[in-house]
Amino acid sequence: MNFATRRKSIDAMASAHHGRNLKPSLGWPHLVALGVGAIVGTGIYTLTGVSAGLAGPGVIFSFAIAGAVCACAALAYAEMATMIPETGSAYTYSYSALGEIFAWVVGCSLMLEYTLVCGTVSVGWSAYLSGVVVSQLGVHIPHALLAGPLAGGVINLPAVLVALGVAGVLLLGARESATINFVLVLIKLIALAAFVALTLPAFKASHFQPLMPFGFTAHVGADGVKRGVMAAAAIIFFAFYGFDAISTAAEEARNPARDLTIGIVGSMLLCTLIYMVVAACALGASPYTTFSRSGEPLAFILRSLDHPLAASLIAGAAILALPTVIMVFMYGQSRVFFAMARDGLLPSVLSRVNRRGVPALVTMFTGVVAATVAGLAPLDLLAAAANAGTLLAFISTALCMMVLRRRDPARQRPFRTPLPWLVGPAAILGCLYLFSSLPLTAVVVFFSWNALGLVVYLLYGRTSSQLARG
Repeated sequence: MNFATRRKSIDAMASAHHGRNLKPSLGWPHLVALGVGAIVGTGIYTLTGVSAGLAGPGVIFSFAIAGAVCACAALAYAEMATMIPETGSAYTYSYSALGEIFAWVVGCSLMLEYTLVCGTVSVGWSAYLSGVVVSQLGVHIPHALLAGPLAGGVINLPAVLVALGVAGVLLLGARESATINFVLVLIKLIALAAFVALTLPAFKASHFQPLMPFGFTAHVGADGVKRGVMAAAAIIFFAFYGFDAISTAAEEARNPARDLTIGIVGSMLLCTLIYMVVAACALGASPYTTFSRSGEPLAFILRSLDHPLAASLIAGAAILALPTVIMVFMYGQSRVFFAMARDGLLPSVLSRVNRRGVPALVTMFTGVVAATVAGLAPLDLLAAAANAGTLLAFISTALCMMVLRRRDPARQRPFRTPLPWLVGPAAILGCLYLFSSLPLTAVVVFFSWNALGLVVYLLYGRTSSQLARG
């Protein structure tokens, strides 16, 4: 079978794992919590400031646009995940609908996405930790230990430690780590509710004028930075995804047809509402030119409103809850690695599971890689490059949904995407537009990574995959 055309059979997937299966132990509450844990995190706690600096008050439209594109992609994910309840997310869907080489590219893009998300959130967590340590304890942490070489430091030590710590929690087992995630998600939501309650009395409509100081379309300013509502949307997009990580848990869901639909669609709708409310309150309580320069914008706004205790509690909640984002994406990354290894595209040793049903070796490897990235790179570069990988995964999932609707229309679909020939193209075109709005460095990182990945595939995966060996 030619490597450019060979595809995995959906019917043969479950019986072709030779005992290397993951344990089904998660219900829909765990999956909703995974989605909320992944989506509500660095996007609202830290990237609110970054994106406001790119779009001004028009960042509200950026949230709406990014949310609409993600909603279309979420509907496609819900159909594919319930139809193919296998771990691997967009990589697995591409393997069955588009072919092995396409699946490899998508798998590489997911590696880029999940690893860089873990790094981004670890850097954001480090910023909140240092803020609390300085303001509450009066302890000064040297800048060299709070930033990587690209940000003027030596290594972001707190970011490294939290990434490794989360990897250790994941080794406890899927259900155990999901339960810890559930508790931390509740803390995170209570903190955001408190932020809304404290900022509403200080709301000023004048902070929304001018509404779009940098215009609507993405354009490069005199300082070389790409600004505008769409430029911010391309970054804010990072704040919305996370539901795709739920699809990596398909094989571990007790009732995939029901639980995955509730987890993916439910978490997306809930988080969109949360984001819009929190962003509006932040913009109304403080001029964007002020809080956009802070690495911990929500805590900064509360301090400016003379709520130092609440600011510390919000920052403390972020310190406790941001690791949930790292946990979910590191979980997803390990499952993508696991799926690719089980298919023979990566060394099969990575698909071994321990007595708790956890792919321990690949989880530890993921933790080390994420810690290295977090320790060396700055927040804005990580977020933008992660978005590039995610956009390709979303495009491929929408494309797979439409391809299988044509190729295999009679297959049972527990969840059917409404208006598929409108939702699918909308997701693809929206993602392509967001991709074109990304900073040039993110695009270069994306294509360079995938070019390297193709070399690895041609030298190793092309001949070692399960399909290649019959």
